[in-house]
Amino acid sequence: MQSLISAVERIDPLSVSGRVAAVNGLLIEARGGLTRLSVGARTEILRRGEPALPAEVVGFRDSSALLMPFGPVEGVAPGAEIRIMSDGASVRPTLGWLGRIVDAFGAPIDGKGPLPTGPAPYALRAPPPSAHARGRVGDRLDLGVRAMDVFTTTCRGQRLGVFAGSGVGKSVLLSMLAREASCDAVVVGLIGERGREVREFIEETLGEAGLERAVVVVATSDEPALKRRQAAFLTMAIAEFLRDQDLEVLCLMDSVTRFAMAQREIGLAAGEPPTTKGYTPTVFSELPKLLERAGPGPIRQDGTQAGPITGLFTVLVDGDDHNEPIADAVRGILDGHIVMSRAVAERGRFPAIDPLKSISRTMPACQHPHEREVVRKAREAMSAYGNMEELIKIGAYKVGTDPVIDRAVRLNPAIEEFLRQRPDEVTRLDESFAQLDAILSEGHDA
Repeated sequence: MQSLISAVERIDPLSVSGRVAAVNGLLIEARGGLTRLSVGARTEILRRGEPALPAEVVGFRDSSALLMPFGPVEGVAPGAEIRIMSDGASVRPTLGWLGRIVDAFGAPIDGKGPLPTGPAPYALRAPPPSAHARGRVGDRLDLGVRAMDVFTTTCRGQRLGVFAGSGVGKSVLLSMLAREASCDAVVVGLIGERGREVREFIEETLGEAGLERAVVVVATSDEPALKRRQAAFLTMAIAEFLRDQDLEVLCLMDSVTRFAMAQREIGLAAGEPPTTKGYTPTVFSELPKLLERAGPGPIRQDGTQAGPITGLFTVLVDGDDHNEPIADAVRGILDGHIVMSRAVAERGRFPAIDPLKSISRTMPACQHPHEREVVRKAREAMSAYGNMEELIKIGAYKVGTDPVIDRAVRLNPAIEEFLRQRPDEVTRLDESFAQLDAILSEGHDA
């Protein structure tokens, strides 16, 4: 009954419409009803012999509104009626969404029937919690991945970026986190993913165990830019709903770069000037609005705090250039970065994380003094070996020249094996520190 009352209250007694004036590429110009339109407003365009085409207002030009459709423009005719939707873009999730796969509109695409509808709407473009009303990051989060737990120890409510080129193993790493991280619920956003890889990721990489406590949002690369962008907003809206249920949420998004590319397409179509590498100014204004929605939960009026959203966002670095515009902007917003190296992947070590180039901004405060010393010694050994690696490989380094390098050479095989981890292998956080400590102790004894 409450859901029915809410639906009746959302009905707008005033019906306003406009007309299609022109179609220019990805843009549809509309006239009429401008007093009820604003940037971000939703509309439906009636088509001949086709279902109504949903669209969004992305700008204005003189006396026309500029609409971008969520689908192909086939069937749109001059003078076609445009119905202006009264309510903004929102979604009504429930805990019954766990274990389900949805599209950018929150519609199920897994063939398991309709989704339950919650009583409260969650805006897709909700603002992040205000800084003074937000709590601090919580205690350490056990991710189950040795390289990350030790060298980029993550706290609950922290936001990290996973920076890597294509084919280096980002999706496999995300699946390991979705299955084994110590959290209550997981929200996975596959933004601009290859269509053939979606089922492979869900059925094989994520698996039934990972899907049971997850909601997966999918927008493949062939879908319009608006749907790809909206899938990212929907991912955050679902995570915010789960957070408000006092659940500890892990939000995984692959990838922020494809979200930025979708926003670039929208901006260029609306007439924005291109800047660095063709990215429009709104790309760099939308990134913090999206990424800041993750983090510690806001403090309620009664003094309680909502659950945290720990965010891990992948960044597809263009041409393995970690200083390209999107990577540089995201790195400045997030609370740390994990670098996956193609060189490491090529020598067969997965996950291909480079600990020396990765950093967590909650370290070393979230580690115990002994753990900090273990990490310091491991980094020292890896750095010493890395500086002399070429000379060691060609036999130009003579054992006994430098005791620090001698020890690094002895430790390198064991450290490499420690960093290597099978997708189905799990090591808990405390055990990871103990294993690395044992390796360093053996190297010292030798």
